[in-house]
Amino acid sequence: MLITSLRGLVVISALALGLAPLAAPAADSPAPQFKLDTTWPKLPLPHEWALASIGGIFLDARDHVWIYHSPRLLTGNVLGAAASPKRGSCCVAGPFVIEIDKAGNVVQSWGGPGEGYDWPSFEHGIHVDYKGNVWLGGSQTRVGRNGEPQDGMVLKFSNTGKFLMQIGGRGPSKGNLDPSQLQGAANFVVDEQANEVYIADGYGHHRVIVFDADTGKFKRLWGAYGKPPTDDARPAYDPKAPPSTQFALVHGIRIARDGLVYVSDRLNDRVQVFKKDGTYVTEFIYDKETLGAGSVGNVALWPDRTQSIMAINDPGNFQIRFARRADGVVLGTMGHFGTYAGQLHLNHQVEFDSEGNLYTSEDSRVQKFVPTSKPGK
Repeated sequence: MLITSLRGLVVISALALGLAPLAAPAADSPAPQFKLDTTWPKLPLPHEWALASIGGIFLDARDHVWIYHSPRLLTGNVLGAAASPKRGSCCVAGPFVIEIDKAGNVVQSWGGPGEGYDWPSFEHGIHVDYKGNVWLGGSQTRVGRNGEPQDGMVLKFSNTGKFLMQIGGRGPSKGNLDPSQLQGAANFVVDEQANEVYIADGYGHHRVIVFDADTGKFKRLWGAYGKPPTDDARPAYDPKAPPSTQFALVHGIRIARDGLVYVSDRLNDRVQVFKKDGTYVTEFIYDKETLGAGSVGNVALWPDRTQSIMAINDPGNFQIRFARRADGVVLGTMGHFGTYAGQLHLNHQVEFDSEGNLYTSEDSRVQKFVPTSKPGK
């Protein structure tokens, strides 16, 4: 199935003037095009595993896909093989963390509550750092129906699941300026150059916060436009209003090779770009009329030398948007709502591997798309 490229518009905020002029569609550098790879992963998954809501995927240095999901959300009608007495040959809940290789085979799996750390109530966000360590978070910001605590932590494990470190802990927020407690951390990325972990602390808080990746020592934090975040009540998103001076939902974070930090402010329909010290550079606003789930879930970077193209997951419109990283101009889109193979259903995240293959995560599946044409070709 060929995914066609469409032209689009993007609103760009100019740093010098603080304006958001309308940019014209690009006439060159077309978006990559893709077809679905139905051979990946190898199905069925081992041991009759079923997947629930997938809170995060990540492509490591070997192009292995790491999946982090919430097996406790699977309902009884799915878990016939796990029932007592057994009700059917399928299924059982898949492990919390699953590693799948380039060929689609499961390599290993692990995860779940254990001694010495606070496992999240609602699993969200996964990152494999340059040392091979695995970072996990959680997005629950209210006490659950059965008393499940709020997720105020990020966990660091070895590649094989040995607990290494916890930042924060269970419980309520202590405020956006407090570095000791997180609140609904959505995603994270480790900067190899400084060995620092950048956390999109965005479901409860609305900030980026940075720690030493080995010791957990606090380094710095910032909010929208590089300003200090506040605990002031924020009005609901209004597409007719000026861009908000606070983040709404800091859902994704990515560091480019040139050191720019890309923050996905999902419910404000924008990407904000910063230097590593939190200095604001610019913002790109996409489909600003989008309400609900928002138009900017996360940003992935095309694996050429300059990482010239951004792939932006758009959960509010059930599509993936391709934009030039240099100026944010939209080059094309792909995807449409649906549950059939190749369509997008509750699309949560998009990621590239080193060859330009595109992976999407949804409520209970990950799909792989292979490029049929690449930028400039």
